[in-house]
Amino acid sequence: VQLQASGGGLVQPGGSLRLSCAASGNILSINDMAWYHQAPGKQRELVAIITSTGSTTYTDSVKGRFTISRDNAKKTAYLQMDSLKAEDTAVYYCNAVINSPRTAGSRSYWGQGTQVTVSS
Repeated sequence: VQLQASGGGLVQPGGSLRLSCAASGNILSINDMAWYHQAPGKQRELVAIITSTGSTTYTDSVKGRFTISRDNAKKTAYLQMDSLKAEDTAVYYCNAVINSPRTAGSRSYWGQGTQVTVSS
């Protein structure tokens, strides 16, 4: 099982980016999917999470600006980031809790990070 994150880049303040996180491999089901970010010198923090039924939770700093969604058929989660600020600059990581035939029960997987830089 692998998670592949993409969509990061350099954007000006006020701009938008859309991150994608695609799961692949021998997957039975995917439970929660989430995005975290880690700024230089800081701990990794939860940004947003979406359950298998579509319920969402956001950290306060991104409410009203970021939207997490998922396409279960494509095994992909998205993070639409609007009205970006300099303080959103970080490496963004996707995470998913996945059931696969090779593990007994669910396991947490991480994708590789994708850099988001907000700067003029």
